[in-house]
Amino acid sequence: MTTEPQSNSPTGTSALLVTGAAGKTGGYAARLLLERGHRVRALVHRFDDRAAQLRDRGAEVVVGDLNDIDAVREAATDVRAAYFVYPIAPGLLEATTTFAQAAHEAGVGSVVNMSQISARRGSASDAARTHWLAERVLDWSPVNATHLRPTFFAEWLTIFGGAIRSEGVLRLPFGDGRHAPITAEDQGRVIAAILEHPDEHAGQIYPLFGAVEMNHYEIAEAISQALGRPVRYEPVDIPTWIEAIKAQGFPPFLAQHLSHVAVDYRNGIFAGTNDIVERVGGKKPTTVEEFIIANSATFTD
Repeated sequence: MTTEPQSNSPTGTSALLVTGAAGKTGGYAARLLLERGHRVRALVHRFDDRAAQLRDRGAEVVVGDLNDIDAVREAATDVRAAYFVYPIAPGLLEATTTFAQAAHEAGVGSVVNMSQISARRGSASDAARTHWLAERVLDWSPVNATHLRPTFFAEWLTIFGGAIRSEGVLRLPFGDGRHAPITAEDQGRVIAAILEHPDEHAGQIYPLFGAVEMNHYEIAEAISQALGRPVRYEPVDIPTWIEAIKAQGFPPFLAQHLSHVAVDYRNGIFAGTNDIVERVGGKKPTTVEEFIIANSATFTD
């Protein structure tokens, strides 16, 4: 593990550790905590412009691998609570076990764990089933855990923004299933709030939803309203879509996951709403229209 040169940061208090701090949810959480005057240690996989921005805001930026127990143990030193996130990729169970042991050795009291709404024992998705197992590892560990299970991120709409931009089409295999898209920023507020007062949330599993439950026909209409031009939803069958995303470079592990969560989505696993984002995070969740307007450059030539 390496430590980058630091800007001024609060001293004399234990830190809050944010993994994936150069990513979406971790980045938002880290910035909020810094704005609120907390001492934040940001663990990143590599030092880049995003990490430099966190350093310049006052974070203690450390570079390390979540599978390196010595690096994680060092990053967790003098930390009272931590946020753990891992990409949809092989290695989650090993990284979670490493993190749990290192956190325990360092005396970390609480962990906020990013899981997913489809996490369950019997999931056909390798990633979703492993997320469920990773939750259990943290539950067995001496560290108090809070699990977050978000529905689909609103940011997924930007990943498929090319077809919206070039064709005015949202082409996905979700039938007429429903969900309430949630932004990474709204999740960051929840993460930050739990890290500030972890004891109030210890042992909880929080499903996280956005502002309004919608099907993709309604999402396409919301995008149309936000962009001021027609966008339509075009359902496709799951195998055709999976082959298309593989051709775009999606790795096999992620493609296997998406092929099965598409079925889960059609079966209602991603549906629902609640008040957790507002009640815990302190602000009403962002609407699809607000998100599209804020990211309009993604959808325009």
